[in-house]
Amino acid sequence: MTVGKICQRNLDTACTFESVRTAAQRMNTRNVGTLIVKDDDDRPVGIVTDRDLALRVVAHGLDPFTTNVTDVMTADLELVREDVRIEDALRRMRARGVRRLPVVDAHGHCVGIVSMDDVLAHLAGEFAVLGRLLETSTPGLE
Repeated sequence: MTVGKICQRNLDTACTFESVRTAAQRMNTRNVGTLIVKDDDDRPVGIVTDRDLALRVVAHGLDPFTTNVTDVMTADLELVREDVRIEDALRRMRARGVRRLPVVDAHGHCVGIVSMDDVLAHLAGEFAVLGRLLETSTPGLE
C-alpha cells in the first residue's frame, strides 16, 4: 500500500508571508495542530505546529503579529512522494523523529500529509479484517 492511499488530502496550509498570529487563528478555527507552509508554486517549504508556536514564539516573547511563520517553522522537511510504500514512510518518520510527512506528487507539489496516526488507523483496519477472516475460517475460534 502506498502513502497516497492513506494520506490526508484536505490540507491545512499557511503561506510564507503569513504572521504566526494568522497561522494560530487558522489552527484554532480548523481545530488542527499542524500547518504545511507552501510557497507560491504550491511546494512545501516548511511545517509549523502548535508546539512551534508555544516554544519558538510565546516562550521567547516574540510578537505574534510581526513574527512570520518562516521565522519559526521547521524548514528541513522530509518529503515523501505519494507512490512511496507505507513501510518506507514509517522508516523515514522514525529516522527523522517526526510524526508527520508532507506528501508530494511527481512534480513536488504538495498533495497531502501522512501522519503516524494515519498509518496506525490503516493498520488497525487491516488487523480487524484479518481477525474477521480468522474467526470465519477457523472452526471453534471465538
